[in-house]
Amino acid sequence: MTPPPPAVLVFAATDPSSGAGLQADILTLASMGCHPLSVVTGITIQDTTGVEDILPLDAEWVADQARCILEDVPVAVFKLGVLGSVEAIAAIAEIVSDYPEIPLILDPVLSSGRGDELASEDMLAALRELIIPQATLVTPNTLEILRIAYEEVPEDDTPDFAKAAKLILDLGCEYVLLTGTHSASRQVINTLYGREGVIRSDSWERLNASFHGSGCTLSSAIAAGLAQGLDMAEAVAEAQEFTWQTLKDAFRLGMGQPIPDRLFWAREEPPAGDIH
Repeated sequence: MTPPPPAVLVFAATDPSSGAGLQADILTLASMGCHPLSVVTGITIQDTTGVEDILPLDAEWVADQARCILEDVPVAVFKLGVLGSVEAIAAIAEIVSDYPEIPLILDPVLSSGRGDELASEDMLAALRELIIPQATLVTPNTLEILRIAYEEVPEDDTPDFAKAAKLILDLGCEYVLLTGTHSASRQVINTLYGREGVIRSDSWERLNASFHGSGCTLSSAIAAGLAQGLDMAEAVAEAQEFTWQTLKDAFRLGMGQPIPDRLFWAREEPPAGDIH
């Protein structure tokens, strides 16, 4: 019997376009050699242009999905995206607390790329209190990090992101990866913070587009790296390389944002003379 690939359990809402959400996580994890396990936290009505509505699943259904699969399959990493409701957040927090040895990656999806709200202030408070203290890594962009760090975001033309990262670390998580996709810099700069300060900072060419599901791709790719046995710095480096390639090869499926090609490697042209 072939040994199984490492399994990553994802808690997230669906996306019918497969650009973001649960389907994006599944595509990324499978592409990087992991077996994706999935707990549906909500069902969205959305396309590549934005989110029209979301139906959160009952928290008991969320918990039962997770408990059932966890009793059957060893899990290497937890990955959390859109969680749907305060009640679901509380249920998930209780579940993951039973597995403190399993790394937990939180992608704090607070809104869609178009700006559609996906997390209320009550949900944000629940994330701060119940999930972030258990998280191994939180992966906010420059907009999300301020909303998470401060109950009232300060009006500042030059916000102190390092201070915001420290405030999140003080909530109990081990690492914060601040992504620069929403900043105005010429390059995308991603910075990994730990308890002792900056661990690594990476600069990437800013591509001329806004993508549907880039954050989901990056956070799931980090989860895959950890599941494959990499340490956090290595997993972040490899995940950035993978994500940038998916964005460079992104395709426009509908009328909205381009979708990262998580299977870019399967569509690469073989070298001349290499016939399979």
